[in-house]
Amino acid sequence: MKLFNFWRSSASYRVRLALGFKGLPYEYVAVNLTKGEQHEAPHRSRNPWGGVPVLEVIEGGKTVQLPQSVAIVEYLEERYPETPLFPKTPLERARMRAMVELVNSGIQPLHNLQILNKVKELGSDPKAWSELWIGKGLDALEAMAKDTAGTYLCGDAFTFADACLLPQLYGARRFATVDANRLPTLVRVEAECMKLDFVQKARPENQPDAVTT
Repeated sequence: MKLFNFWRSSASYRVRLALGFKGLPYEYVAVNLTKGEQHEAPHRSRNPWGGVPVLEVIEGGKTVQLPQSVAIVEYLEERYPETPLFPKTPLERARMRAMVELVNSGIQPLHNLQILNKVKELGSDPKAWSELWIGKGLDALEAMAKDTAGTYLCGDAFTFADACLLPQLYGARRFATVDANRLPTLVRVEAECMKLDFVQKARPENQPDAVTT
């Protein structure tokens, strides 16, 4: 497998966490978003939308490229079910997916760099925009987690919801202020996750294309 991704992309981070949790080896291929490589023809051929991540796999003797982090993780769950990243029961899975979708479609897209650049272009304040939507989203996720959390967001097993939480908090600290007092469940779960070896290996600063300055 190959993972075309960028060290600081939250969607890429989700997939690295899923691959690490399942113990699946992969080749890391960096796509430099700051240089616009995602818009160049080679990457557009992998993902017409031009984003990351893209997972390249071989199925039935054919090379297939899968874009979009949620679709990738669901593929990995179905293809490699031995180490489940999803809860067992339909209800638990639905509650986990609700958290995943809150992050994936309700929070992260609103502070995507493309959106923030457009907000600035239109004469508004990108930081104020980020603070508003990240704050609303994390408050909602905190309220949801109070009903489901154990050691992790959905009980006592690491799930895809946790693999979405960690990148979202990482991104939130880049673009907004994270008030730990408002988010006690999320911050506690994050601290538990940070104790896991595969989480440390997946962290943005530990990727081969990470920039430290």
